[in-house]
This record gives sequence, structure tokens and C-alpha cells, in this order.
Amino acid sequence: MIVLRNIAFYLAFYFGSIFITAAALACVPFSKPAFRRRVEDWSGWQRWCMRTFLGIELVIEGGPVEGPALYAVKHESFFEAIDAPTLFDSPAVFAKKELHGIPGWGRAAAAYGLIFVAREQGAKALMTMIRSAKARSAEGRPLVIFPEGTRVPHGERRRLQSGFAGIYKMIGLPVVPVAVNSGPLYHRGLKKKGTITYRFGETIPAGLPREEVEARVLDAINALND
Repeated sequence: MIVLRNIAFYLAFYFGSIFITAAALACVPFSKPAFRRRVEDWSGWQRWCMRTFLGIELVIEGGPVEGPALYAVKHESFFEAIDAPTLFDSPAVFAKKELHGIPGWGRAAAAYGLIFVAREQGAKALMTMIRSAKARSAEGRPLVIFPEGTRVPHGERRRLQSGFAGIYKMIGLPVVPVAVNSGPLYHRGLKKKGTITYRFGETIPAGLPREEVEARVLDAINALND
């Protein structure tokens, strides 16, 4: 049964993704709001396929705060990256610049307003990224970052990427850490039935020393570790 559920999920989600991405790109020249709705459709499509074919339920403890903020989200699987447009209202997500090169998807991501991180291109690229982040925040969009920099196995407590503290300092926004435990169910070839939980932590104010903000974020995003 688990194999049949997974086959149904992969067929539905990936074929649906092709059509939704094509529809989103078709909207780009004509209507940005329509384009963003198609992106949100793709995110919601993942949730629907996950619930319908895999039997995975979702629990959300807490939620986004009022006003501008940087959300630091635990990264255990592709689930939370794709889910961001449903969890947040038109988020501007920090993403690896390499993703911009994916045919179709990269163009859609850029049009949506993702903030591409060029990790090894120096101070000029960093300042361009910070300006983009501040502009997205000024538009009223929440900023979302995966501070570990890559997917981390569930239960593993990994040091945050060094760039996180610099972004936090230069953007000057409070941080809301978000724990998620998607790894055991979703980060695998055969995905399993169960419950994925998000837990929004206590807001961390702007302007803290690097060691303090890193320690507080690291504790909060690992709050759902077994």
C-alpha cells in the first residue's frame, strides 16, 4: 500500500507541477497578482497531494507575527521549501543562486521575488542581496531563510551557516524561528503516513550579538527534534 500511495503521489504532484508552472509563467507578462496565485496554487497542490495520497496531516503551532520579520525555518526536506507560499503571505525566500538555473522553475522563482544567495561572489553580491531583501520587506512581504543552508537530517543539530548572522545584522529585523519535523516522513524515496508539525518560536529582537542570536535560533528551530 505504501508503494502504491507513493506512486500516486509522485504522478499527481509532478505532472500537476508541470501544468501549474506553465500557467504561472504564462501569467508573468500580464498580471503579477495572478502569477503569485499560481505559485501559491503549486504550494497548495503539494499539501493536497500529501494529504490525499500519502495520508500526511499538518499541525501548525503559532503563526506569523504582525509587521516585518525574518523567519528562520528548520530545513529537513523539500516540503517546507515548497510549502512557504502557503505558510506565509507572499514570502520572499532566500535561496541558493544555483536554483535560478533550473529551466522554467528558475524563471518563475525570480519573477516571484526570491532572493538568490551568491555565497562566493563577495561583498558586492552581498550588498545587492541585502538591498533586495529590504525592498521585499518594505513591500510588506515576510522574509524567509533556511539558516542551516541545506537540508539536515531530523534530530541532527547542525551549526548555522556563517552568513545568517550577517544577514540578520544588516537587515535589522526581528527573527521568528520556526521548527518543523518533516524529515522522517517526507525526506525519503518512499514517503510515510503521519503528522508534520510546524512550531513558531518566540520572536527574537533585532540587534543582538551574533553568538546570542545564533544560539537562540538554533535552540528554537530544533525544538521538535526527537
